[in-house]
Amino acid sequence: MRETSELELMLKGYGLTTAKLLYHMPDHPHLLQTFIWQDYDLAPKFPCLFGFIEFWKTKLDGPLHSVSYTHRKLIAPNEWRNVNGEFVLH
Repeated sequence: MRETSELELMLKGYGLTTAKLLYHMPDHPHLLQTFIWQDYDLAPKFPCLFGFIEFWKTKLDGPLHSVSYTHRKLIAPNEWRNVNGEFVLH
């Protein structure tokens, strides 16, 4: 369970990081399998992603072939604006 809410993380500068990990299957090393990992992380150091990769290397059997990732801050300064009006429906 996460101690901090997603909104609090976004306000602290975290963004959504999605990584695609290609790995060799333990029983059939010539075959590649895909695993998708997603979490809130801090760019450019990506401590959560690198922590997960270290966990994978030490605890799981399938050796990694490659990792590709994308990162997007969901809240940016240009997305906040002052609203001066209100619409009331019904």
